Amino acid sequence: MKNYLKQVKRKAVKGFTLIEMLLVLLIISVLMLLFVPNLSKQKAAVDEKGKAAVVKVVESQMELYEMNEDVKPSIQQLVGEGYITQKQADAYAKTKP
Repeated sequence: MKNYLKQVKRKAVKGFTLIEMLLVLLIISVLMLLFVPNLSKQKAAVDEKGKAAVVKVVESQMELYEMNEDVKPSIQQLVGEGYITQKQADAYAKTKP
């Protein structure tokens, strides 16, 4: 019988207690509360920089077209000539009405 009790005690697996699990969940929750709002702010900043980059690209392509052809181009002329893509033209039109 003593040998059996020793075997059962040896096989007992230690696990996490409820308090340890709650503490880990609390730490994860606090970290998420700190980082999630920051990520949404970063997304807005990246979108703004992307829009500014599209505007710069389209305006530089307009200048290049004007230097080559001696005529101020429209957005559709730039798309037709292959200076910019339709997606860039749409983004530019949303930014600069």
